[in-house]
This record gives sequence, C-alpha cells and structure tokens, in this order.
Amino acid sequence: MEDIIYDHYIAIDWSIINMAIARMTKKSNKITAIDVPSDIVELKVYLKNLRGTKILTIEETTTTQWLYTELKEYVDKILICDPLRNRLLSEGPKTDKIDASKLVQLLKANLVKEVYHSTDKFLYLRRVISGYEDLVKAGVRLKNQRYALLRACGKKGDKDKGSKLESQGDQFVLECLDRQIEAYTKEKKGYEEEFKRLVRKYPEIKRQKSLPGIGDINAVKIVSRIVTPYRFINNGHYLSYAGLIKLDRISGGRSYGKKTPRFCRQLKSVYKSGVLAAIGGNNPINDYYEYLIKEKGYPEYNARHKACRRLAILSLGVFKSGEKYKPYMRDHVEAIN
Repeated sequence: MEDIIYDHYIAIDWSIINMAIARMTKKSNKITAIDVPSDIVELKVYLKNLRGTKILTIEETTTTQWLYTELKEYVDKILICDPLRNRLLSEGPKTDKIDASKLVQLLKANLVKEVYHSTDKFLYLRRVISGYEDLVKAGVRLKNQRYALLRACGKKGDKDKGSKLESQGDQFVLECLDRQIEAYTKEKKGYEEEFKRLVRKYPEIKRQKSLPGIGDINAVKIVSRIVTPYRFINNGHYLSYAGLIKLDRISGGRSYGKKTPRFCRQLKSVYKSGVLAAIGGNNPINDYYEYLIKEKGYPEYNARHKACRRLAILSLGVFKSGEKYKPYMRDHVEAIN
C-alpha cells in the first residue's frame, strides 16, 4: 500500500446477514465500530457522509468483487486484503465487530497485503475461465467414475464403449454416466466456441496467441489473470506471481535455501503446457530449449523450466508492447534479458 495519510480508515466485515464497520481517523487511534444488518444502500450513504479522504479495506471473499464494484466510487481507495496474512484476527475472542476493529488497525498501520481487483472489461473473461475449469474438473470426475465402474465389472474401461453390464444396477449407473458425459462434451464445445469468439474480439488475447505454444484457451487465461502488466514491478515479480521462481531465505548473512511463494497456479499451468506444446516445433522457445540441452548441458527438466520463464517474460512483454510476438526480432530478445 502506498504511503499516503487518509482522513478516514474504514474496515468492513461483510456477510449476507450483517455488516460490521470499524473506523479510525488520522487524528485518533480510537476505533468506532458498529454491527448492523447488511444493506448496501445504507453502506453507501455512510461512506458518502464521511468528509475528507477515505480508504476502505475488505477481506477477500466470494462477495468481494461485487462489493469492490459497488463501493469503488464512494471512497478514494478500496483495498481488498489477503485474509491469510491477517494473523491478528485469529487471536482472542472472535466476532464480526472485533474482526472489523482489528482489520482497521492493520489498515492504518499499513500491515495488510493487497489482492488485486478491478472493474475492467476483462471481468467477463475471468467468469468464463472459472466456469470452464469447473466444467473440465466435473468432466474428468465423470470419466474417472465410468472407468472405475467398468474396471470393477471386469471390463477394459474406455475401450468397452457401448457394452452392457450384467448387473441391472451397474448398467443403470453406466447409462447415467454416459448421458452426463455426453452433456459435458456438448457444454465443453460451447465454451471452446466462446473462446474463439473472445480471441476475435480482444486484440490483447490475439497477441498472446501469437506466442509459441499458446492457443485460444491459454491466451484467454493469461489476459484474464494479468489484466494489466503494469501492476507488476518487474519481470521477477511476475515470475514469482506465476510460480516460476523461488524466493531466497537469508538471515544473518547466511542462506537457508529457497521457499515457494504463493502463486497463481493457473498461470503456471499455462506456461508449462505452452512450453510442452512448443517443444519440437519450429519456434524460438524450442530453439532455446535445444540450446540449453545441447550447448549448456542442462537436464531436460531444468531446460523446460527455464523455457517456461522465457515464455512468461515474452508473454508479459507482448502485453506491454501492444504488438504481436515477432520471432527472432532484436527488440523481443532484448525484452527477455
């Protein structure tokens, strides 16, 4: 959080039934807290009536994006904070009012970690990606259940399509699974058509697709997660967010190894699968991978990981430049280094 002094520091603990509001001012550390029934209209009136500059914090929950969108115009800054970092809230007695009071103390002391939110045009992309990933997980589960059922009945799993099972109960379950898998396949195809439409609509997605190994779905995932490349301080910050580097652990001038940061698993999966798709093709990522193995003597795993980092940096560079990826161009090579 930037080092700015606000007239009002406000924290909200929101639920569907009640909302706890705690407030401090720049002149006093006294906390004013109330616990009232949840009402977004009344909350807007409360914020509007506060004179001076205002900063508001809310912990990341399922309703956070909605609250962010609704309240953004009523404060100077709204900060969505990471609940896993707010250890103070787990100490002592716990009520919504107490939690809001502790949260406003952390806010004024500049001890909350912000979780990025925005009211941008890419919000729809995140909704689509979330729905698609949930659908794929459900589809995989259904196929695993079908395979397990067939194996339990002495069949060969996927190879025994359309076969009949001796038990009436087993046959009933198999037919139900087949209908669900058929519906899943149809819904998945619908999502894939939507991804193609999004590629045509958004130039940012089209530019990501110009990278080696990045297809329609992964291009949408990248844009929906990055939103704006300027929220990352440098390439190392982005690589940490994508889970492609580890952080040093140093104390007293002595190194205690490295630790894995909290990262976006979706982005890490995108770049890992992108490199696997690029390897073996005629593209700079494959050339770099081959160079690491043949010239530098890297093991295949390490070479793939370094190629992932290069692909991630290229992806961020393409987002910043506003241009499609140009293989072997000098400016793109310089962006990597």
